[in-house]
Amino acid sequence: MNTEKTVNPYRLYLVTDDQQDLDTLKNVVSEAVAGGVTMVQVREKHGDVRAFIERANAVKAILAGTGVPLIINDRVDVALAVDADGLHLGQSDMPADIARDLIGPDKLLGLSIETEVQLKEADNLPVDYLGLSAIFATPTKTNIKKEWGIDGLRKAVEQSGYPIVAIGGINTSNLDKVMATRLSGVALVSAICHAESPKRAAEEILAQMNRTD
Repeated sequence: MNTEKTVNPYRLYLVTDDQQDLDTLKNVVSEAVAGGVTMVQVREKHGDVRAFIERANAVKAILAGTGVPLIINDRVDVALAVDADGLHLGQSDMPADIARDLIGPDKLLGLSIETEVQLKEADNLPVDYLGLSAIFATPTKTNIKKEWGIDGLRKAVEQSGYPIVAIGGINTSNLDKVMATRLSGVALVSAICHAESPKRAAEEILAQMNRTD
């Protein structure tokens, strides 16, 4: 995918909260993009494909003309239906090589990594970036296989040839240490979706990231 408009599209990666209704979702995304979010992943865990497509199209309309890529979580069919900019897979989703064949060479493809074995195996997969989960324990993800911590994150960044995006329990209190690992970006749910002002939250997080570069 051509990402010239955004030099590092992974820098501040918003993952939407599938518990929020459509109006709240649209408000959060609009504000977050205004605050500087560089990528948006739409997540829908309830299995309602029609609702997923509706939510994805609503976000796509908001992102039109902004240069911010739209990523679909898990569902290749939804990514194709809305012509999203990319797809993010979990370890139990469609294999990355099959997904790549379906979405083509020009779309972004991300993969969640939960263990050191998965990190090593990813070296031979046709993906664009890796989502390292979870850096810290978090209420939004209760079935984590590993809490990487700062040391684990640093080692993963050193070992992998792919851009690493960190997710899980990241907020302003630990962001400096996360950024010190020289990773490509951070993915946030609660810190932006549940903020009183998603725009201000995104601005403050980006400002903090810029200070630690």
